[in-house]
Formats: sequence, C-alpha cells, structure tokens
Amino acid sequence: MDVYLPIANLSVNGLWIVALGALTGVLSGLFGVGGGFLTTPLLIFYGIPPTVAAASASTQVTGASVSGVLAHSKRKGVDYRMGTVMVGGGIVGAGIGALLFRFFRSIGQIDVVISSLYVVLLGSIGILMAKESLQLLRGSAGKQAARRRHHPLVANLPWRWRFYGSGLYISPLAPAIVGVGVGILTMLMGVGGGFILVPAMLYILGMSANVVVGTSLYNILFVTIATTIMHSLTTRAVDIVLVALLLIGSVTGAQLGSQLAVKAKPEVLRLVLATIVLAIAFRMLLGLFYQPDEIYTVYPL
Repeated sequence: MDVYLPIANLSVNGLWIVALGALTGVLSGLFGVGGGFLTTPLLIFYGIPPTVAAASASTQVTGASVSGVLAHSKRKGVDYRMGTVMVGGGIVGAGIGALLFRFFRSIGQIDVVISSLYVVLLGSIGILMAKESLQLLRGSAGKQAARRRHHPLVANLPWRWRFYGSGLYISPLAPAIVGVGVGILTMLMGVGGGFILVPAMLYILGMSANVVVGTSLYNILFVTIATTIMHSLTTRAVDIVLVALLLIGSVTGAQLGSQLAVKAKPEVLRLVLATIVLAIAFRMLLGLFYQPDEIYTVYPL
C-alpha cells in the first residue's frame, strides 16, 4: 500500500511505516523511552530525509507516550512532581535545540550532526547498559545496585525539595538540568530522550526503579509536544501523513509494551535494549563513511 508523503516528497509502503510505529510503541511501554532513538534511524535507512525523519519522529513519540503514561499511571508508577520539573527544563532545552537545528541546517551540516550524535550517544549508553546488565545477570552487582543513590554532585545542589513519588530529597536544579539536556536532544535528533533520561534518573538522580519508566514517559510527552510546535513553526519539516501512519501502530504497541514490562526481568530488558542501541549505533557509524547511491539530494524547504 503506497502512500505519498508531501513534506518528504516521496512514496512509502504504509504498512511498513505502521509496523515501525508499533515497534516504537512496544519499546516505549517496555523501557520508558519514547522510541524516537529507533524511529529516526530506521526512517533514514528507509530513505526519509533526516530533517523530516527527526521532526516527524518527535511528533509521533507524543502519541506513544500518552498511551504509556496512562498505563503506568494506573499502577502509580509516575512521579508527577519530578516529571513536571523535568518538563520545565525540557521546554527550555527544546528552545535551545531549535536554534542549533536552524544553525546547522543553514550551513548544510544537519544530517552529519544528527548521525554523529546518534553514534556517540547510543554507542556510549549501549556499552554502559550492556556492561551493567551482564554484571547483574551474573549476580556480581546485586549489592551495589541496591545501595545506589543519587550522584554526589546532586547532593551538593541548594534548595532541596521532597519528591515523594521517587523517595528523594534533592534540589530541583538537578532534574531541571537533566530536562534541558533531554530537550536539546529531542529537538536535534527527533528522540523522546528516554534512552538518556532513564539512565540519568537511575544513576544521577537516584530515583526508585518502579517510577522511572512512567516518569520518563510523562516528561517525554510534554517535551515532544513543545518540540513538535517548534518544528512546525521553525523548520516546517513535520510530515503529518508520516506521523499519522506511525501513530496508528505506536499507540497500540505502547499498551502491549507496558504489559510486558510487568512480567519481564528488568536486567534482561536492559540487556535487550542495550543490544538494540549498539546495533543502531553501529549502522549509523557505517552510514557516516560509505558513499550513498545518490550523492546529491534536494530536500523540500
């Protein structure tokens, strides 16, 4: 079933795009990531221009996050106070990201920047997650994980608040700064930022594991709404037809993923996610060095 994408200016198989959205939704519910870290590269591999892929993926992540937040909220797995502070930082970060996106696009380097960011961030996080997951599966890091709290730098920040859902007494500056970073990445890369946010919430903020996934999705929901608006007003790269196809699959997939998350072992899920992340990083790295079939491509303005 061929469908024409007006902004990307090409025809695609609609069923393949829906299936990709479903896969994104499952990942969203399972791991608390928006799924954009997978959607954007796969859209680029399919032939969608990177600028359109990044802008449209951030829009699609919004729909998947709504479904995931509702599912986790029913189990009281969302720290709304922590999430709201991160959202505030994320909106500021999205504004900064919009300026960076326009700058790199104006000098013709946005495609290289997007791919390079994926390689560096996904590669680093994938290696760290795989290492710890293997240690947990071998039983060598069980005691260390049980004692883990927030990073010492977080403990030294002023103006502490109590975040009852996470069981923390820390400065709101810490989650706000994390939110700014996620907002910048969401704007530049079309990701929900969950693949950065979840490890940061666990290892930097020291949040309780049972609220990390839901709180991550809550943050992703509002930050991606802000980035969608900014992309629509500044880059004009959001392809609504592409977004609609992705949403059809992702909303259903998020419900399935949240159900699977309850049944599966966390360390196994983390190892699976690490494997997926490393595979995508390696594929993006190859794309930076081999010559494409079409050397010159004209993107719609």
